[in-house]
Amino acid sequence: MAEYIVSKVYPSDKKGHQQIDELLHAEGIRRDGNLDYTCAVYDEDFNVIATGSCYANTLRCLAVSSSHQGEGLMNTIVSHLMEIQCDRGNTHVFLYTKCDSAKFFGDLGFYEIVRIENRLVFMENRRTGFSQYLDQLKADAGKLFVHEGKVNLPEGQREGSQEGGVVSGLVMNANPFTLGHLYLLEKAAAESDVLHLFIVSEDASLIPFSVRKKLIIEGTKHLNNICYHDTGPYIVSNSTFPSYFQKDGTDIITGHAMLDLTIFLKIAKALGINRRYVGEEPNSQVTGIYNDIMQQELPKAGVQCIVIPRKESGGAPISASTVRKAIKDNHMELLKTLVPQTTLDYFLSSEAEEIIENIRAAENVIHY
Repeated sequence: MAEYIVSKVYPSDKKGHQQIDELLHAEGIRRDGNLDYTCAVYDEDFNVIATGSCYANTLRCLAVSSSHQGEGLMNTIVSHLMEIQCDRGNTHVFLYTKCDSAKFFGDLGFYEIVRIENRLVFMENRRTGFSQYLDQLKADAGKLFVHEGKVNLPEGQREGSQEGGVVSGLVMNANPFTLGHLYLLEKAAAESDVLHLFIVSEDASLIPFSVRKKLIIEGTKHLNNICYHDTGPYIVSNSTFPSYFQKDGTDIITGHAMLDLTIFLKIAKALGINRRYVGEEPNSQVTGIYNDIMQQELPKAGVQCIVIPRKESGGAPISASTVRKAIKDNHMELLKTLVPQTTLDYFLSSEAEEIIENIRAAENVIHY
């Protein structure tokens, strides 16, 4: 058997990328638009015979030429990419693969999280990663400590399985927390026995997670039936839904949305969630497509989908993009009409100076 070496393929290597595209196409794989590292194995004539890529803590676009399968090249590619992930400090790694390839990656130490039939399988390198995440969510729901007081709920409700009660879910990035977000949460909390609020914990936004979470909790102190959860890598993250954070094609956004929603339904089952609230999205293509898919798919799984019209200010919907644009343009007076007092106080404090500088330096602050 020939000895093959894995090489990094640089963005400037047009010939190499053309060959990779041809290989992926031949193997029925579309090149992902979200990649930050690509490698390849070449034969003696310097033709690409195997390839793989990374994006954040995921492995993507893995393929071996049909004429070289059975030579252990995929194992070589995956081993190389895992070394790259280790160098990045990523020990929890995810991958996407075709449904008929899942067993092979299972033999390499990856475990299936969810499967979208005839499309893809989403896997991770921790056998109990997702199940431990679900256990933690259920433990948090069982305690349901809200701020400094405990909400006393029936035992069944604590386990997320109460009969006849409304257990709602809501996913929020809040970049930053606005009056629109507050309006949505107040309505959802008022119409629910328990509201599970999943705060997007990945730092892919201009405002760090620690600040976003702080502003949400401070702005909802008057609501006593919210159970706060960090999304971790399983909900709206660069692992499951990178097109939420980056501009992408409609079909790719749809695929990522289906994956994220499939994971959410597993979470909903674990927590007994029977209703999901979402804010109407007139401006963001990504969120708009995701909302449409939720309205179609959630009822099929017995979860009601409630779309709440956006709260308006001055005849226009309030959005986090509008707030970021006001900060970028130094229209700080405008914030008073767009954000709760707790958010306003933060952005007028010295604590926010670095974040404000980053927003003003950003080329584009509008969400896709």
